[in-house]
Order: sequence, then C-alpha cells, then structure tokens
Amino acid sequence: MDIKFLSFDKINNQIDQECLEAYKRVFDSRWYILGEEVNTFESEYALFSETKYAVGVSNGLEALHLSLRALGVGEGDEVIVPSNTFIATVLAVSYTGATPVFVEPREDTFNIDPEKIEGAITSRTKAIIPVHLYGQACEMKQIMEIADNYKIYVVEDNAQAQGATFNNRKTGSFGHVNATSFYPGKNLGALGDAGAITTNCSELYQSLKTIRNYGSEKKYHNQVIGYNARLDEIQAAFLSVKLKYLNDWNKERKKIAKWYNEGIISDKVIKNEIAQGATSVHHLYVIRTDRRPELQQFLSQKGVETLIHYPIPPHLQGAYKYLGFAEGAFPIAEKLAREVLSLPLYIGMKKDEVDYVCDLINRF
Repeated sequence: MDIKFLSFDKINNQIDQECLEAYKRVFDSRWYILGEEVNTFESEYALFSETKYAVGVSNGLEALHLSLRALGVGEGDEVIVPSNTFIATVLAVSYTGATPVFVEPREDTFNIDPEKIEGAITSRTKAIIPVHLYGQACEMKQIMEIADNYKIYVVEDNAQAQGATFNNRKTGSFGHVNATSFYPGKNLGALGDAGAITTNCSELYQSLKTIRNYGSEKKYHNQVIGYNARLDEIQAAFLSVKLKYLNDWNKERKKIAKWYNEGIISDKVIKNEIAQGATSVHHLYVIRTDRRPELQQFLSQKGVETLIHYPIPPHLQGAYKYLGFAEGAFPIAEKLAREVLSLPLYIGMKKDEVDYVCDLINRF
C-alpha cells in the first residue's frame, strides 16, 4: 500500500460546493477585512468552545502572542511552558519580552506534568501555557487550582485539541484567554493561515479586538501599540463551513485511533495514555520506540509515510541557546524527542490501511 501521512481528499470532497459558495459570497460582498464573515465565525466558534467570546486572528502564533500581550505579560516576567512543545508556544513568550520557563511532561500522556508546575513558580511568574498536545486535554483542574493559588494567568494552547474535553468541559474554555491555530492540517483547518482566541472576560475581549487591529477601535484612532493580526474574511467563511463538520470529523479520528490501539500489539511500542478525566481528539497518533530511525525507514520502504513531532526540544534550539541549557537539562522532553513517531491519521483513512500499518509495526 501507499499511505500518505495526511490527505485532505475526503474533507475537500465533502465541503467542495459549500466552500465555493462561501468564496463567491465573500467575493461578491466587496468587503474583505473584518466584516460579517469574521463576526459570524467568531460567534460560532465561541459557541463551539463554550466561551462567551472569540476573536479571530491571523494565525496561531499571533493568537498566543496577543493573548499574553492582553494579560500584560512583558519584560521581567516569566511564563511556564512545556519542555516538549512546538516552538510557537515559546516564541509567543519571547515576543512579549518575558522569559520562558520549561516544565517537563508526563511520560505517559506527553502533556505538561501538573505535579512539576509548582516547583517552577517564582515571584516573576505571570502565566502558565498548558499545551493540549497531539489532541489530548491537559489535566486542567489541577492546573487551574495551582494558578488560582498563586494568582497567575492561564493561557491554553488549544491548537491541536479543538473539541477535546477535561471533566466534560471543552479545552479552550478554562484559561483566562486561550489560543488556537487553524493551520490547514489542524482538526479545524483553514485553507491558509488563521487562528483565534477565546475568553469569558469582556474587558480582555475588547482589548484583544483592539490589539489585533493596529491598536484601534475607531479607524485612525490608535489607543495602544497594536498589530496587524486580523483573520481574513475568506478564511472565516471557509472555517464556518468546516466547523459544522468538526464533531463528526473528531469522532472519525477517535475511531481510527481505536483501530491503532487495538492493532498495535507489540510490547516494544509505547502508546500515548489518556489521563483520567481527559479526552483526546487525536490530532496526531503518536507512538514511542527506542528504534525510531529503523522503524521509520522500514515503514517508508513499505509505502507508509510518518513524521516526527518534534525532533528538537525548544531548549536545544539555536534560538534559545541564550537561556544556557545543555543537553540533559530536560531529560523527559529529550527522550520523547528521540522516540516519538507520528503515524498516518486523517479523515477518510480506511481500516485496512490502519491494519496494514499496525501489521508492519508488529512485524518490525
């Protein structure tokens, strides 16, 4: 078999006509920036996220950056982030002038370990960014309790977990402000770059709308130093089309993940565990093995495409050399970076394809 890591075929075929109609509607409106399409999608996404407000922005990194900016995070502050996240989480902290403080994940869930957060808090800690990695909700009850005790902010990075829950509550609804990405490969993906911020605070909502639009509420009147970080009308229209299908697509992802869970029987493979109270929408299906290079090459030779999320932890990236961390500083993140392998998982994937991948892994 020839199995790609990701395919948009089924999704695009399903929404083809609706997206063409959405494009025509925007094209004919003659209004392309911050119009009715953005307003409509923001209302729809807030409802989906079980929050009062949503603010559409240009991408997921800006969603994180603007969230921190709205909370007043800046130079001299510290922000706690997982040591095994995608670099965007850390870049957002750096954009504000604050310092990222890394906390190790749990080895079984790959998400930030709540038991280790408290030990990283100092008098300079302003916020925590729990990342719902690979689609699984972080253990938000404990994280929110810690944040409340120390009076620090929580900004959820919900880029990979749109629709996941913890204790039956949606990710993206716990934090003071919460960021997500609609990069095309996400569970809810635009047809280009896009992002959003969710919150239940009316003051933060107004502040975020101002910051994303040059710091202006009224044209040519700039109250604060802002950014051009607006969600495009055309992407908002496409996202409104796709949002209607997200629950069904997430159910399909869970079904495919279940096939993997049942099909991979080798005791040499470590599977991702789901924390008590958490659900996953399986943005990625990630396994661990200490023979990753050999397994990845074997699968490739048999026609199966895999990826690695993520091969270099943030603290070992050249961009963060100035923090002074040497190899071994965060051993769990480094171990995961050496061992994780993401298997194909996409809407439309067939059981015989999953069975083929599982059989190859078991044979290897």
